Amino acid sequence: MAKQRIDLTFDVEGHKITAVAAKPAEPTGKPLIIALHGGTYTAHYFDVAGSPDGSFLDVAVANGHEVVAFDRPGYGGSTPLAPAANTFARHAELLTGAVIAVTKELGSDDVFLVGHSIGGMIALMIAANRPPFRLIGVSATGMGAVIPAGGAAEALGSLPPDDTVDLPHDQRDQVMFGPVGTYAAAGLDQAHDAYAPVPVRELVQAPAWPREHLGAVAPNVHVPVHNALAEFDALWDSSPENVAGFAAMFTAAPFVDAGVARGTGHSIDHHLLGHALHLRQLAFADECAAWAERAAVSAR
Repeated sequence: MAKQRIDLTFDVEGHKITAVAAKPAEPTGKPLIIALHGGTYTAHYFDVAGSPDGSFLDVAVANGHEVVAFDRPGYGGSTPLAPAANTFARHAELLTGAVIAVTKELGSDDVFLVGHSIGGMIALMIAANRPPFRLIGVSATGMGAVIPAGGAAEALGSLPPDDTVDLPHDQRDQVMFGPVGTYAAAGLDQAHDAYAPVPVRELVQAPAWPREHLGAVAPNVHVPVHNALAEFDALWDSSPENVAGFAAMFTAAPFVDAGVARGTGHSIDHHLLGHALHLRQLAFADECAAWAERAAVSAR
């Protein structure tokens, strides 16, 4: 397993954007993975080992990928945004600039975006905006098309909108984790270390995102899309019909792979079967790389 971590800092339009990175011992030519965390976590979301196989960073690096996980604005060392400016669209703009900066610094060509929950929404927004780097695909997990009315997502979104709140661990655990037996005690402890205060503006925007943005974003994504929702998701409706409905919205994507991550709660990566998701994401990234190469050859 990869254990060495590299801290990175970028300046984007006067905003500091921080990240944690990991890479193989030798270059492999595989796509650079950019990872975007969800609400209430820092970039270290992707460095929580939910199973003995390790964290997403561990598994991706072991399979030859360099990974850069960004702290979104207001998390970790990244500059907070004023409440009125703290929109997912603005996050997408700033993080696009950060990806451009990191590809120049690392000399990377192909980029595969991974986003969890709110990070998945922002990853799809970046893709829909046709970013000025070679994006080969997106994996958006822990988010979909339908948030049940009156559920946990709406309850969190009812907090005072201009506040930043640090929710108690036990309250977060009830939302982020599935039933006892789907996660290990060590994974739960590590997840606590990745928890962070959350701007309530994010919690207000998230339940409205499928209604207000998904219909415009999905048809404008022109790269392959992977999606996974947890079987025991406390925030989203992961029924088969809703998973299929989400996939059907990506009419311009060359191919879409959407499914349910069995035996997991909302923070899929932190469960014992999170490793299964990681392997599926990396296999999808390989498929995207092959698709991008064929498309490049056809365009010559």
